Amino acid sequence: MRILRDFKLPDFKFPKMKMEGMENIQEMQVNYDEIDQIKNKKSKNKYYEETHYKTVKEIFKRSIEKYKDNIYILERPNHDHKAKFEEFTYERFGNDAINLGTGLMKYLNLSNERIIIIGENTYYWYVSYFSILCGVGIAVPVDKELPNNEIENVIKRSHAAAVIYSKKKKDAIDKIKDNLPMVKYFIEMNSNDGVQGRDVGIEHVIAEGKKLTDAGNTEYMDVEIDPEEFKFLIFTSGTTSQAKGVMLCHRNLAENVNAVSKYVKIYERDIFFSVLPLHHTYESSIGALLPFANGSSVAICGGLRYIVPDMQEAKPTAMLAVPLLVESLYKKINQSIEKSGKAGLVNSMLHLTNALKSVGIDIKRKVFKEIYDNLGGNMRIIVSAAAPIDKKIGKWVQDIGIEFLQGYGLTETAPIAALTPECDPRVGSVGLPVNCAQIKIHNPNENGEGEIWIKSQTLMLGYYEDEEATKEVVHDGWFNSGDIGYQDKDGYVYASGYNGYGNLGNNTTQNRYTFDKVIETQNGKNIYPEEIELLLSKIPEIQECMVYGKEVEGEKELIISVKVIPNMEEIENLHGKDLSEEEIHKIIWNKIKEVNKGLTSYKAIKNLEIKHDEFAKTTTMKIKRYVELQKDKEKNETKE
Repeated sequence: MRILRDFKLPDFKFPKMKMEGMENIQEMQVNYDEIDQIKNKKSKNKYYEETHYKTVKEIFKRSIEKYKDNIYILERPNHDHKAKFEEFTYERFGNDAINLGTGLMKYLNLSNERIIIIGENTYYWYVSYFSILCGVGIAVPVDKELPNNEIENVIKRSHAAAVIYSKKKKDAIDKIKDNLPMVKYFIEMNSNDGVQGRDVGIEHVIAEGKKLTDAGNTEYMDVEIDPEEFKFLIFTSGTTSQAKGVMLCHRNLAENVNAVSKYVKIYERDIFFSVLPLHHTYESSIGALLPFANGSSVAICGGLRYIVPDMQEAKPTAMLAVPLLVESLYKKINQSIEKSGKAGLVNSMLHLTNALKSVGIDIKRKVFKEIYDNLGGNMRIIVSAAAPIDKKIGKWVQDIGIEFLQGYGLTETAPIAALTPECDPRVGSVGLPVNCAQIKIHNPNENGEGEIWIKSQTLMLGYYEDEEATKEVVHDGWFNSGDIGYQDKDGYVYASGYNGYGNLGNNTTQNRYTFDKVIETQNGKNIYPEEIELLLSKIPEIQECMVYGKEVEGEKELIISVKVIPNMEEIENLHGKDLSEEEIHKIIWNKIKEVNKGLTSYKAIKNLEIKHDEFAKTTTMKIKRYVELQKDKEKNETKE
């Protein structure tokens, strides 16, 4: 994961909901004793048939033939919000990927080279990704939000021979290309320009590749893929000098499809909503490959500010999400319901429709039609990962009739390691270990909590050019995740303390303090910041927060502190306008004191800092704790 600088989730705007038509349904008589008897008889052991792909190319060849007339990509041309979604069939996509691959290999002589892909989610990002993986060389996706110097360093570190970039990244690439003499070609997406020095348009390369394939050249498709060969390089968190390059192979990526297929049913008619960045393994492994293997479609969101209108037009059925996105949708929808004056009625209907569904009567889509319409009208499944989510929110998603699943993994596990099965989704758990993985809790405490260790077919080949770092985190085939969690008697995994950074490699006390993997008190007590943050997130006056251990001169113990971004809209609605900073601080502190009453004394928050600028976040929308703490450190050093 990488830092997404100045990231701000937009203020979603939903139409005012009237929530009409529920009063008559509410009057239905339900025998709850009978319902409980039926529920107890229902089997929860329905798993689906697992696939057994070994390579991405195997998936590619099968799907472009079997589903050739299906739509794979839906995209607004040039991300123009006013334009209609353009449709790209599997046949069109397959031809473009094959022709691009042929052009890269034979026209530009880039066989077996490392090729950078950088830019927003676009049709040509997908084409480039599949094309490189399925025969050209090694794909290296890069975070488009990186500053120019870090993009340059990633290109140099990966020894890339070519860079495929979107039009929006042209200025950035132009500024650094003179520093990159090792790069043979800079290939611009959505451009048909011919070769001019080292510059060329991707559409021109595709056209030249087509000439070769039309003439009978089959070298690209004839390339045999070794499932165990290094073919995918992705960099984890940190500045470029600190970031680790994770080496993945086709087996790692294909096993994601195999693993998910057993727990979740995907249909040809499904439309996935692509809102997370493709350079992240969650989206590129699950979000791109899973629908492709099943003949499904992917609708590309034109940007975070367009989530709602793009959903309403594309009408997706499935979405990969992160907690911040799900929480934001939940809050905005419920605010609209509150304004309708029917929140109580909606809550009653949640209970009633749950009871009816348990005996085979599902009227949720009819009752909660306005909610569904705001999400496009067809949403059936949301899979959240990357961080814990408030159980209340997960249950609410399920209660309105959308399947809510949670997953767990890291870049190092490509990423899937655990997933809640569709047949038994336990809200709060990140699921069962997938079929290709084993999970154990290392060195558990009296509560069964310890570090999550993973052994899996999706486990990386190792860290790029860093054998020592690999040895630090992989022992006898077990990957030491750096995350804290436990397993219940049924094997379900509960991640109670994500480190928010990925693997630390070094579990020293200093690292724990610095990166907030866990706040460890002097007397050996462990405090997991995200547990407290979940409680604070329920406070309407708090927009976002970060709990951490603050070192204070003269104090032996860390002071449990919190940085808060106030929800000014809610504060003004509840407490009035034109409030001073002191008044805002007092309002939020009084709310925190109420939370403290439910916490053990050593977990209680003792310090509050109000901030109005955004937290630095990863591309999966998690707060980068170490960035905030580094800011404090630099600020203190400046004062000294």
